[in-house]
Amino acid sequence: MQFSGEGYIIKVQNHGEKSAIITLVCPEHGKVVGFVESARSKKNLGIYQIGNYISFNAYARVAENMLSLKGVELARSYVPAFLANTDKIEALSSMCQLLNVCVAENDDLGKLYETVDDFFTHIHLENWLVYYSFFEFYLLEFLGIGLDVNECAVTGKHQDLSYISPKTGRAVCAQVGEPYKDRLYGYPHYIIDRNYQPQSQEIANVLTMTGAFLNKNFLRQHNLQLPENRGNLLKVFKL
Repeated sequence: MQFSGEGYIIKVQNHGEKSAIITLVCPEHGKVVGFVESARSKKNLGIYQIGNYISFNAYARVAENMLSLKGVELARSYVPAFLANTDKIEALSSMCQLLNVCVAENDDLGKLYETVDDFFTHIHLENWLVYYSFFEFYLLEFLGIGLDVNECAVTGKHQDLSYISPKTGRAVCAQVGEPYKDRLYGYPHYIIDRNYQPQSQEIANVLTMTGAFLNKNFLRQHNLQLPENRGNLLKVFKL
């Protein structure tokens, strides 16, 4: 078994004195886990860092064996964009941990990979946190617990959608939801409209909502919890 690919490093686990087990998310191969010899040598330390984008050749004698990654080359390094900003490190750590626990090896990531790629591509922009929020929204969809945002759960109307029910994840129109608005999440307009310049409070609303649904509908069922770094995001950004 062998193939070539490229992807983002989301985990580096030390193995022995100088080797490591590397986990990546790739556009064509999904989540890939492979052994890299001498990954921790002085020559290679700069390559095997979380967030770096690498190309590689993968080999395994049989499909059941762990892959061995050879011919690794650093295609793009995002480390400098994170080192100078603690807030960005929090978000990077949260994204990588969620990918590790929510995605199985070789899963087809589809749109979820696009959100990961967008996050790294736009990490230098002031609105980079918006791209992180898109990641969590589509992580819910990837896990099969996505929100029903197309019509009001009560009236069936497609217009004036303003809220999301915390119980069902279904949209609610303004007329129906107004009396209960303190118990409902705000409708994720900027996600649906693909508006990358929302207000800070809108981002906070989406992160509060996605965190709650991830916890309730996936993480707790697997005896997991949101990464500690993820829990700090709203505090860090003072949204």
